[in-house]
Amino acid sequence: MTRSEHYAPGKRLDVHVPRRAADVPVVLLWHGSGPDEADALASLAADLAARGVVALVPDWQSDDFTAGRAQLRASMAFARAEAPSLGADPERIVLAGWSLGANAAAHVGLRPELADGWSPAAVVGLGGSYTGSPFGDDVFAGAPGRDTATTGGPVLLVHGTVDHLVPVERSVVAASRFTGLGWTTGLHEVATDHAGVIGTRYDRARRRCVPTDDPARIGVRHEVADLIAGVALGGPPVRR
Repeated sequence: MTRSEHYAPGKRLDVHVPRRAADVPVVLLWHGSGPDEADALASLAADLAARGVVALVPDWQSDDFTAGRAQLRASMAFARAEAPSLGADPERIVLAGWSLGANAAAHVGLRPELADGWSPAAVVGLGGSYTGSPFGDDVFAGAPGRDTATTGGPVLLVHGTVDHLVPVERSVVAASRFTGLGWTTGLHEVATDHAGVIGTRYDRARRRCVPTDDPARIGVRHEVADLIAGVALGGPPVRR
């Protein structure tokens, strides 16, 4: 079941619910730097729902960090408040993102004060650079060690090996930094590019990621959905 709801003024959030939802996990999935591009993640979100988790995908104003930051916070509040009405467990919310959204998800995971002290059950980053986000210029700046932090865990990073926009080395470095802070960390590399890690292709004419019928990209999308759902359902992150 899929529907859209307004979670903030003028902003919609797509809700993908499994056929039978009873105390299932939630994956809150943030899109990248193209503003209001929740549609780029629609197929991945549907795959997650098919695997037994509620997937929430908000549009957000990624071209305006002040507005976007407020919207990301509002989407977290929506997920926490509405999880029970969706048949989901508010204590099992995975914060995930792609590209710039991955940076933001990692930032919140590392710094719970950015979400009023809330920590996600796990963090998932897809094709992130893990440099700056709407919450600040350095995702890792001031992040406490895992032994003293109230942050959640684990963290799963997924990256395309032929990503020419954000090199896979960015995730390799980030995984090392998460591990150094005491997080249970997994890194999984997939044979695709920046758009392919979410099962799409980049349309240069439209300047956005669009659905594709390419079996290879669809296969990657299914693989990524398996990885995210596995972590959401309590499994360990994939280790490189």
